[in-house]
Amino acid sequence: MTTQTTASKTVAAPAPDTPSGLIGIPAHLARALALGGSVLAVVATFLAWTWTAAFPGDLTYYGYPGGLQVLVLVGGALATLFCLASYGVKGLGWLTPAGADAAVKYAVLGTFATAWYTVVSISAELGGVVNLEPGGHLVAAATLIALIGALALPFERPEPDPIDPEATGREQFKHDAAHAMAVLRAAFSSGSPRPVRTLPSYAEILIIVAMLAVGLVVFTYGIGTEYDELFVGFLITAGFGFAALNRSGLIAHASQISARHQNITVCGAFVAAALFPFTQTDDQYATLGVYILIFATVALGLNIVVGLAGLLDLGYVAFLGVGAYAAALVSGSPSSPLGVHFPFWAAVLVGAIASLVFGVLIGAPTLRLRGDYLAIVTLGFGEIFRIAVNNTDGTSGPDITNGSNGIASIPDLNILGFDLGIAHDIGGFTIGRFANYFFLMLLITAVVVLVFRRSGDSRIGRAWVAIREDETAALAMGINGFRVKLIAFAVGATLAGLAGTVQAHVTYTVTPEQYLFAGTTPPNSAFLLAAVVLGGMGTIAGPLIGAALLFLIPNKLQFLGDYQLLAFGLALVLLMRFRPEGLIPNRRRQLEFHEEADAPTVLSKTGA
Repeated sequence: MTTQTTASKTVAAPAPDTPSGLIGIPAHLARALALGGSVLAVVATFLAWTWTAAFPGDLTYYGYPGGLQVLVLVGGALATLFCLASYGVKGLGWLTPAGADAAVKYAVLGTFATAWYTVVSISAELGGVVNLEPGGHLVAAATLIALIGALALPFERPEPDPIDPEATGREQFKHDAAHAMAVLRAAFSSGSPRPVRTLPSYAEILIIVAMLAVGLVVFTYGIGTEYDELFVGFLITAGFGFAALNRSGLIAHASQISARHQNITVCGAFVAAALFPFTQTDDQYATLGVYILIFATVALGLNIVVGLAGLLDLGYVAFLGVGAYAAALVSGSPSSPLGVHFPFWAAVLVGAIASLVFGVLIGAPTLRLRGDYLAIVTLGFGEIFRIAVNNTDGTSGPDITNGSNGIASIPDLNILGFDLGIAHDIGGFTIGRFANYFFLMLLITAVVVLVFRRSGDSRIGRAWVAIREDETAALAMGINGFRVKLIAFAVGATLAGLAGTVQAHVTYTVTPEQYLFAGTTPPNSAFLLAAVVLGGMGTIAGPLIGAALLFLIPNKLQFLGDYQLLAFGLALVLLMRFRPEGLIPNRRRQLEFHEEADAPTVLSKTGA
């Protein structure tokens, strides 16, 4: 007897080896949608998005992008270039050494987020979508089309892990969710970038100059955003743009080129920073610049303690306060009970030596502790310092610091007849008070960077790294752990005190409330530690960039009010979840968090 079977009418699923996208659209159509939507988004920025100038940025003009339209224009142009590179257009292959599809997804996603944020903001602030002009409708539709096309680009899907057939419903759900997350990560991942070919030295130096120029332009634009909506759009565009460049492999190539010319890169970075005051029309944003440098210098000093030596210090801001109070006491301020006025070089020495002494006094009895116990002791020191300067007011204790009133009316510095408190004309540019202190702080930052580089590559620097990686093994190899840690503690404290001497003159006043463990305004110990971890422990550029972000972002997000720390904390949690090694990690820490990465060919003495 013959049994007939009916063929199933269900369409067969794609073979596991067949790449497919998150959305079921053919690859050629998806690529065309991504490119077409990105081009239309660029075109839409030259149209009016609203009929009234009541929305910040005045998006009512035709043919002249302004405000948030400029950010969408930049994002759309970047997405268009990556889309063209994915087609293999001649001359654009250098844009995507690690592949184009992941870069397209991030660039399109950033453009979509910025455009829709703008459209939603216009509708919410002006009272509905009726306030949108054709350009607003076009950019919303174009970026949505581009996003659909980008998400449909094919990628290699990971195989699901096997599961027990007798698994419960909850276990099945966890398995499916884990696989879905693995698929999502694979959709936005890219391959390893091909090695960058060696170019003539002058060409590589020109590339480094171009990178620094782009960095200066981005920083100047971000610090100069005039209203809240524009800064939020800048954060969206900059974040997704950096992710797109990273996935394309351009960041890796830029790192390789700059590594070949480290001294030129470092010098060029300081030259680019020195040009910042000349890009400003007044002293307003130079104020932020000098505070960022103070914060960054202290964070770099903490990086020696935490990043190189691996010592968790939760009271580091106290050393900044020691340097500031020491300099204020000898500044000639009428509030100082000492009544002396030291020249700048002597005040700097007093502040640095005072912090050094406190670092040794605190470190000597406590550095035999490890881990959480050391963190608790340093946290206690930070609070003891604040309470002590608050009580030395002549009533609760000796009259040294004026208690909660602090030391006020600290005079401006005068270095070799150059008064930093008044404006000066240099080459047709007017350099104001904060710009003067910006240049001084930039010089001190250069000194701190030099100390960090030289100490990190020295014998003591290698001992710090050995203690950080495994203190027991380091002690077994003959390293004097206590002595090495005490040196790290003393050097870090000295650098913090050095920055504190300048901070006292910049702020005119030093008070105990400036040196808290945590607060909404940096610098404080929590923000300093976050800057080191966020930027990348053990590197030079990491804490500098982390400090700049952690100072600039809270300053620009003051419109959030009581929700500012909530948003800030949420952003840190997400960053630590998806990039725990920091924004600019050294190779060793990157391998610790990403075991599947290739082993480095060569590690420098500090793993940087």
